[in-house]
Amino acid sequence: MKTIGFVGTGAITEAMVQGLLTGPKHVSAIHLSPRNADIAARLAARFDNVTVAADNQAVVDRSNIVVLAIRPQIAEDVIRGLRFRDGQSIVSVVATMERQSLLDWIQADISLVQAIPLPFVADRRGATAVYPPDPEIAALFDALGTAVQCESRKEYDLLAAASAMMSTFFGVMEFTTDWLEKNGLDRSKGRAYIAPLFESLAQRANEGSGHSFHALSEEFATKGGLNEQVLSDFEERGGRAAIVSALDRVFARIEGRSGNAERDGSP
Repeated sequence: MKTIGFVGTGAITEAMVQGLLTGPKHVSAIHLSPRNADIAARLAARFDNVTVAADNQAVVDRSNIVVLAIRPQIAEDVIRGLRFRDGQSIVSVVATMERQSLLDWIQADISLVQAIPLPFVADRRGATAVYPPDPEIAALFDALGTAVQCESRKEYDLLAAASAMMSTFFGVMEFTTDWLEKNGLDRSKGRAYIAPLFESLAQRANEGSGHSFHALSEEFATKGGLNEQVLSDFEERGGRAAIVSALDRVFARIEGRSGNAERDGSP
């Protein structure tokens, strides 16, 4: 098992460490940046094989795999100040960061993989987009749920855009619960019904039955039934168009095209 170091100790670092060390351990030791002292101390107290390094350079020096988990605004200053070893494996979870910029700042002959881990990795659930394909790093994220290896930067950016649907997912649940409450149902009962309903639907989609989402939608939309009516209203009143437009805009932002999209009137 490898030794992993985290430069940056925020929410995603905490989730990854919990996922890697809870239950069967998938790494031999983890070294943490001291930057967020509270999170670092909490993880070190919980897990015997977690240590808080004196500084970021000590994290790099002691680790086979280094995870860059820092804010984009400070990424250049932090990374340029570190010395990496040739042959070292680097995983960047820095959002919306250009690959070439990272390589220019690292200035070593390293293996660089970009990834988008989500908070669910703490429970070894969910999927993580990885680019470019890398068996070692894919195995790491498979241990934390499922790794989706992308063959191109565009594939990776598209999945990053899709992950922006998370808040909308919960928003739909909130809108539905609001409607139930407005029509006389106790809010706690609405939540107790809606959350398991959506969880069951997600499980059905994830069963690996080979059914497309469209096929599942048709399965649950009985001809002339209530589900078909809501889906029809959603599409006819612009629901699908709104989602497509939102995804187009967030994809343009990820690719650095947001300014052009606003000027030429495209979504």
